[in-house]
Amino acid sequence: MTDDDDAVETFYTQERWQNWIDRLREEDLDLENEDSARLLMNLQEDTAIAVAKVIEAYEDDLIGEERAHEELSEMQEIVLSKAPLEDEEKSMLLESVQMSLEVVFYAAQEFVAAGAADEASVEEYIDAAADAEAEEEVDTAIGYLVQAGTLVIDGEEIDPALVEEMEYGLVAEWVNGLESLQNAMASPETVEEEG
Repeated sequence: MTDDDDAVETFYTQERWQNWIDRLREEDLDLENEDSARLLMNLQEDTAIAVAKVIEAYEDDLIGEERAHEELSEMQEIVLSKAPLEDEEKSMLLESVQMSLEVVFYAAQEFVAAGAADEASVEEYIDAAADAEAEEEVDTAIGYLVQAGTLVIDGEEIDPALVEEMEYGLVAEWVNGLESLQNAMASPETVEEEG
């Protein structure tokens, strides 16, 4: 652990998020259109990459636990705050992305605080979350997905077949976020220059 945390890069800024919001505002969004879908996905992946970089810095002892929590909390505050988009459809699409990212932040915080879960596999946690959602136990579902997320951070992978079989709902949205986190952990450089 270094004493010189300040020497480490800034992981995420309000300006970086604002650049994405500005691009959303300027685009004619149409989810049937590949470019629109890609813009939303890139926005989501960009945030996941920033989260992955905090975890990477923490695991490499470049920052301590407290700094890691602070960085993740600040990022969460920026990304999950309501964006001033006048267009209702764009607002809804952005909220969907924000919801997917919610569990990414929780999982990262949990990983920094307690490491990877060890009670079950990613698949078992996701199945348990889907069952909890079916019982309308949303908090329980989030809890399971946070545990799944710590395993994703630790290198386990989400089975794409499992995702394809999922019914659309909250758990599917959150698992989508965890897939972005998985991509980011594997390759934390991808979308960065787009923002």
